[in-house]
Amino acid sequence: MTQGIKEVKKIYRGRVIDLNVERVCLPNDVEVELEVIRHPGGAGVIPLFEDHSIILVKQYRHCASGTIWEIPAGRIDEGENPVDCAVRELAEEVGYRAAHIEKITSVYSAPGFCTEKVHIFLATGLTPCETNQEEDEVIEVVKMPLDEAVEKVRSGEIDDAKTVVAILLAYFHTKDREFI
Repeated sequence: MTQGIKEVKKIYRGRVIDLNVERVCLPNDVEVELEVIRHPGGAGVIPLFEDHSIILVKQYRHCASGTIWEIPAGRIDEGENPVDCAVRELAEEVGYRAAHIEKITSVYSAPGFCTEKVHIFLATGLTPCETNQEEDEVIEVVKMPLDEAVEKVRSGEIDDAKTVVAILLAYFHTKDREFI
C-alpha cells in the first residue's frame, strides 16, 4: 500500500477550523479512519524588553474554563506569512511594534488530531502603538520580569503550551548571548 490519505469526509467547515474524517494508510501499511481538525496555523510573539521584562496577556478562553496566560498570538490569515501574523498580533493585542523580530521555533499544538502549527517569534526594540483588539478577545495586558514568568511556568500557573515554549526559549536567549 501507499501511505497517505485515501478518502476524506468533510464533517464541518467553520470560520477557524474544518473537521474531517480521513481514511489514511499509515507507514506500517495499516489503514485507519481518523478524525482530523484542519487549521491554517498560527503565530505567536514574545515581546522582550531591554530590562528582560516581557508582555503576556491574561485571556479568557472558554475551552480552558477561564482566564489563562498567553503570548500575543493568532491565526494566520489566508495568504499571510507567519512573521506578518506575529507583527500584526503584537500590535493588535498589546500595542507594540518591534525593530527586530526573529523566529525562535515552531510547534504543533495537538498533533494527535489537529494540523495547527504555531510559529513563535521573539520581538525586541519595542515601541508603543495603538491596539486593535478583536470583539471576541477578553484580555488584560501584563508586563512582568522574564524571571517571574519562568517561575509561573515552573509552578504550573502558566500552562499554555506555546507560551511555555516561548518563555523558556526567551529565557535561554537572554542567557546565551548579548541582548539584541
